[in-house]
Amino acid sequence: MTNLLYDTKEMFRDRAFLGKAVKIALPVAMQGMLNTVVNLVDTMMIGSLGETPIAAVGLANKVFFVFTLLVFGVVSGSGVLAAQYWGSGDVKSIRRVLGLALMISITGAVCFLIPARVCPEAVMRIFTTSGGAIQIGAAYLSIVAVSYPFTAVTNTYVAMLRAVGQVKAPVVISCMTIFINITFNYILIFGHFGAPAMGAPGAAVATLIARIVECTAIIGVTWATHSPVACRLREMFGYSRSFLRQFLFTTGPVIANEFMWGLGTTMYSLAYGRMGDNAVAAITIATTIQDMAVVLFQGLSAATAVILGNEMGAGHLKLAEKYAKNFFLLQFCVTLSAMAVCFFIRGGIIGMYNITPAVAADVNRCLLVFILFMPFRMFNYVNVVGVLRSGGDTRVCLFIDTSGVWLIGIPMAFIGGLYLRQPIAVVYAMVTVEEVYKAIIGYIRYRQKKWLKNLNTEL
Repeated sequence: MTNLLYDTKEMFRDRAFLGKAVKIALPVAMQGMLNTVVNLVDTMMIGSLGETPIAAVGLANKVFFVFTLLVFGVVSGSGVLAAQYWGSGDVKSIRRVLGLALMISITGAVCFLIPARVCPEAVMRIFTTSGGAIQIGAAYLSIVAVSYPFTAVTNTYVAMLRAVGQVKAPVVISCMTIFINITFNYILIFGHFGAPAMGAPGAAVATLIARIVECTAIIGVTWATHSPVACRLREMFGYSRSFLRQFLFTTGPVIANEFMWGLGTTMYSLAYGRMGDNAVAAITIATTIQDMAVVLFQGLSAATAVILGNEMGAGHLKLAEKYAKNFFLLQFCVTLSAMAVCFFIRGGIIGMYNITPAVAADVNRCLLVFILFMPFRMFNYVNVVGVLRSGGDTRVCLFIDTSGVWLIGIPMAFIGGLYLRQPIAVVYAMVTVEEVYKAIIGYIRYRQKKWLKNLNTEL
C-alpha cells in the first residue's frame, strides 16, 4: 500500500506525463462524450414512442456496432504503426498507413451496407422474433446503413490525426455534427417545421446527414491545416514487402480482435432479444448511460497507445515502461471517481426516460452491475487497447478478448437468459464475469514486458 501511494504521488508530480496524457485523452474523451450525448438524446426521443421502437433501434444498431468495431480494429492497429512512425519522424510511412487503412475500412463498410440495404428484415430477424421490432428496425437500418462509408473515412482520418498529436479539430467537428444530428432528430422524428413525422426512420436520416457533414469537414480541416496526414492519392500507395508484412502483422490481429469481439458481444443481443422487448429496452438504455463513463477510459486508452507508441518509436523504452505504469495508476484513480459519480447520478438520468417502472428498475440494476465490475473493465481498456497494442502485442490481445467473449460471455448470456430465464440484470452480471478473466490474463502479459518494443527496428 505504501508503494502504491508513493507511486501515485510521483505520477501526479510528473507534469510532462500528465500534460501529454491530458492533451490526447481529454479531447478523445470529449468527442466520445459528445457522441454518447447524441445516443442519449436519440434514445430519449425514440423512447417517447414506446419500448418497441427503443428495442428496434437498439437491435438495428448492433449492425453498426459490429461495423464500427471492425473499423476500430483497422484504425487502432494502423494508429499503433502511425504513432511509432511519428515518433521516428517517418511521415511518408504514415501516409501509406492512411491509404491502406482507408481501403480496408471502406471495403468493410460496403460489406455491411449491402445486406442492410438489400434484406434489412432478414438482418433484423437475426436479433429478435418481435414482428414490431423487425418492421421498425428494418426501416431504420436500411437508411442508416448508407452512412457507414462516411463513418469509415471519418474514423480513419481521426485516428491518423490522433497519432500525430492533432486531436482538437475532431472535437470541434463533433460538436458541430452533434448539433446537426439532434436538430434533424427533433424535426424528422416528430415532424416539426412542416417535415413529415417519420418516427425511428427519421433518426436514421438525421444520422446520415450528420455523418456526411462530419466526413466532409474532417477532410477539409485536414487539408486546410496542412496536416502531415494531408496527402495526394499517389502518396497513399506504393507498399514495400516489409511494410505490408509489418502492417499485417500489427493490424491484422487487431482487425480480427475487434471483429470477433464485436460479433461475440452481438451474440449477447440474440439472447437479450429473446428475453422480450422490455429486457432489450432496459439493456439498451443502461448501455447508453454507462457509455458516458466508458468514454473517459476510451480517451485514456487512446492516449496510452499514442504516447507509448511515440516513445517506443523514438527508442525510449524505459520511459515508455514508466509511462505505462503511470497510466495504470491514473486509470485506477479515475475509476474510483467514475464509480462514485455513476452511483449517485443513475437515478436522475433514469428518471429522464419515458419508460415503465419495471423497465426503470431493470435499468437501475444493470447500472449497479456495471459499477461493480468497473475496476476490471476499465483496467482492460487501458491495458489491452493501450499498453499491449502500443508495442504491437496484438496477437495476445486477440486471444484475450475473443476467448473472454466466446468462452465465457456468450455461454453465460444464453445459459442465464434462455435456459435459467434469469432477469436481465442477472444475465448481464453473468456475462460481465468475462472482464475479470481478461484482467487476470492481461495483467500477466503486461508483467512479461513482451509488448515493450520498437516496431521500426523490426521492419
